[in-house]
Amino acid sequence: MKQQTIIALFVCLTNITPSAAQRKMTLDEAIRIAQVQSVDAAVALNELKTAYWEYRTYKADLLPEINFSGTLPSYNKSYNSYQQEDGTYTFVRNNRLGLNGSLSVNQNIWLTGGTLSLQSSLDYMKQLNEQSADPNFMSVPVTLTLNQPIFGVNNIKWKRRIEPIRYREAKAAFISATEEVTMTTITHFFNLLQAQNNVVIARQNKENADQLYKVAQAKRKMGQISENELLQLKLKALQAKATVTESESNLNANMFQLRSFLGLDEKETIEPIMPESAPDLHLNYDMVLEKALTNNSFALSIRRQQMEADYNVATAKGNLRSVNLFASVGLTGKGRNFTETYRNEYLKDNQVIEVGVQIPILDWGKRRGKVKVAESNREVIASRLKQEQMNFNQNIFLLVEHFNNQAEQLHIAREADLIAQQRYKTSIETFLIGKINTLDLNDAQTSKDEARQKHISELYLYWYYYYQIRSLTLYDFSAGTTLDAEFEKIVRQ
Repeated sequence: MKQQTIIALFVCLTNITPSAAQRKMTLDEAIRIAQVQSVDAAVALNELKTAYWEYRTYKADLLPEINFSGTLPSYNKSYNSYQQEDGTYTFVRNNRLGLNGSLSVNQNIWLTGGTLSLQSSLDYMKQLNEQSADPNFMSVPVTLTLNQPIFGVNNIKWKRRIEPIRYREAKAAFISATEEVTMTTITHFFNLLQAQNNVVIARQNKENADQLYKVAQAKRKMGQISENELLQLKLKALQAKATVTESESNLNANMFQLRSFLGLDEKETIEPIMPESAPDLHLNYDMVLEKALTNNSFALSIRRQQMEADYNVATAKGNLRSVNLFASVGLTGKGRNFTETYRNEYLKDNQVIEVGVQIPILDWGKRRGKVKVAESNREVIASRLKQEQMNFNQNIFLLVEHFNNQAEQLHIAREADLIAQQRYKTSIETFLIGKINTLDLNDAQTSKDEARQKHISELYLYWYYYYQIRSLTLYDFSAGTTLDAEFEKIVRQ
């Protein structure tokens, strides 16, 4: 009968019944929800959209632009000053109606940095006084205009080099930000998983402590244990009760954090499911570094900043002198009616050629100083980028070392967890038959709890390091593929 009672008590002590939950959630499911619903994901998406439309604006600058401008109508009834033949001034009455409109096609020339325009316009004017009631038309059927800087910096050419890299950088940054959302999700998920595990452990320990205290009371009456051991078990039961309250409060806090980050309803209860396994990977530093330098936005950012520094130097040198060519050729016609203005006999050629020059004679070295400042800034940027590159490589190296070491740490923690669980069960059986004291039992319980917490902690670090490497390399080492996204589809959502 005594042996049956011990076995029944052992089953009761080792039976763990977690609290019911409304929604079971795996780590993969939490990641998918976060990448769609979290605020961080929305911020990353909006930053990508901003970069996309900036790139579209740059692309539009390379295409012809068609514009219409006009005044429909212009009415003027006022007095204007008028200089007479003898040099004196008088005021004359002006009362006229005017209309004008023009259609132009403008094209930036990226090779030279100039602008080519094709324009056609029509003007109409009619005096509304009694002396002159006939209208006047003036047409410009076609005009070709070139505006070309000679020595200035070619802004369009530099944009053709910089803007595609900037957009590629933004796309890489979006994928990295998505992986960072994953890393944050992993942190919240494992915090909740650890908190849930602590609640289960606390409740189990409380139940065990209560049962052991009852058994100890019976043993005390039979004189099998001392009063000191009985009091130790009673104190252990009180401490277990306080731990349950504290762990439940911590569980609610971590539940709220994960739920808020995922954008879920506040009334929804989440039960995280512990990942059963992790990818068995051993990463090579050279391969990881190669993927990072190829895919990461950091490498693209270095190239862009170097180009922008060169662009600033070129701009400063171009401002040392300014020569601008303006040339316009076309036809102009005028007449009393609309059709006359477009007849060959009324059309006259119209040419304008201007060469504007601005060369400083004495500026006390101001422009030359700006060139030196731009060149010095370029050297500063080059040195800073070199240091950042070294730090980047070092971080990759340390991260790979941590990840490879973490795989072994996770394996050890998993084995230690299983051994500690088995040891605790054996210790309970041994205590119930009086072969170990409370100190040994408490030590087995503490080892069990710490081993389970260590297992979860090591599993969290493994996944965190793995996704941190993914965020830097934009490469899935499990699948052997580069991380990518349908950017055109994403930005148009």
